[in-house]
Amino acid sequence: MLAVNYTTLRDNMKTYMDKITDDYETMIVTRKDNKNVVMLSEESYNNMMENIYVMGNKSNYDWLIESKAQLENGMVSSHDLSEVEADE
Repeated sequence: MLAVNYTTLRDNMKTYMDKITDDYETMIVTRKDNKNVVMLSEESYNNMMENIYVMGNKSNYDWLIESKAQLENGMVSSHDLSEVEADE
């Protein structure tokens, strides 16, 4: 996680925004009176919101934990995928 003050961010906005989006960095922008702001990429934000949604639903969370346990215990199988022709 990066931390930068507002003035430095303003003077180097493109550089910091590129670092956030290209390197998946999260940045704290420090401001007076401890009114800090966190910057992250849209992709990171969307991922975080999806995780909050999935983990916030108990049945989804339980299903994920069960699936993870099955994977860790070798309870997996593979299947061939078949092509399906679209109706024309």
